[in-house]
Parts: sequence; C-alpha cells; structure tokens
Amino acid sequence: MPVPDDIREAGRLAPEHWLGVVDPMWAGAGRPPEWAMTGRWRSGPDGEIVEWEDNPAYRPSPRALGWPEPEDEVDRAVQLASTGYGPGEAVPAALVGREVAVLTAPGGGPLSAAAPDGTPVVPLFTSSVFLRAAGSFSFELVGADDLVSRVPAGHVLYLNPTAAVSMLLDPGAVRAAVRGGAPERPSAAMNRGARILTEAVHPVRGTDA
Repeated sequence: MPVPDDIREAGRLAPEHWLGVVDPMWAGAGRPPEWAMTGRWRSGPDGEIVEWEDNPAYRPSPRALGWPEPEDEVDRAVQLASTGYGPGEAVPAALVGREVAVLTAPGGGPLSAAAPDGTPVVPLFTSSVFLRAAGSFSFELVGADDLVSRVPAGHVLYLNPTAAVSMLLDPGAVRAAVRGGAPERPSAAMNRGARILTEAVHPVRGTDA
C-alpha cells in the first residue's frame, strides 16, 4: 500500500509512533470513534513509515465504498444509515412530505413484488434516476404520507431498489415520522433476514440477492 505524503511527513515529525487514518466522511468533533478509523501506520526510530495495521472494527463510509453521491435526502439517509454513519430513524423522517413514484399493478394501485430475501414489498422511488433504471413501466406519483395507507398487509416499502444501496422500511415507521412519534412495532415481514438497523429498517445491497 502506498504511503501518503502527509503520513510520511507526520512520521518524520513523530518517530516511533502509531499514526491513525480516519475515514474521509468522518466529521464529528473530538477524537474519532474506533469504527471510523481505517487503520494506522507506524513510524520507526528514524521517522520512516515501517508498518500498516488494518482496523478490524472499521466501518467503511459510503464515500470509502465508492458509492455515487446521493441523489436526494432519502438516498443520503439510506446510505448513511446502512453504513452506520447515520441513524436509521432519519430514513422515514426524510420521506415525510415527499412525493415518490410507485410502479402500478395491471388492475391499478401500487405494484407488489418480492425483495431478494423474499420479503413482500412495494417498491418506491424517490428519484427519477432510480425510476428510469428500473425500466419502462407504468407508475404514479404519490405522497409518501398517503402511500403507507395503500401498502397491502404484510408488505413493507422497498426504497430505491436500483440504488447502490436500498432499504426495506416498515410503513409504520413512516406513519410514526409523520406524527413525530416513536416507530410502531414492525410487521412480521420485517422480522426475517438481514442486519436490522432499527426495529423498522434494514439495508439491501446487490450482494444480498
């Protein structure tokens, strides 16, 4: 691994030291948490860099993972929540008052589908970029606040399935965000499968399929 110039300079100024490297998206005040450190370099007695040590507790940020810049605030909240750099509760909060697109079923109404893990879902899109990537299908624009009442029983929302990272979201989390309260207890459909960020959401990446 090439040694960055600033690390070489830091090593010359601080011989026989460990020099930590922080994820490029970390912007908190004070000492960065362990999970935001990518690893550390060690300088030798003469100030030359002699060793690199990975941090097994490191959580790569969206930027470190090479994900595209978020298309909107919902996409941003999903990216941050799925990497641990933001709270899961920010995702339903970002949907409040937002117009979204849903694919329409042949008989009308939101189209039902299945997520990669088999969860019954209603796909929704917050950006025209993600909608176009899904292909040429019939769709309608609807307020996210109104959509939750039209989600069939046992289904959850599948946010931006064509994005770098998407998310399954219990409709109750959106209803709670509209009211400004705590999330409702998630439906049975959310109790299976991948890592849960909160009781109401979990991320879905292409590799989960």
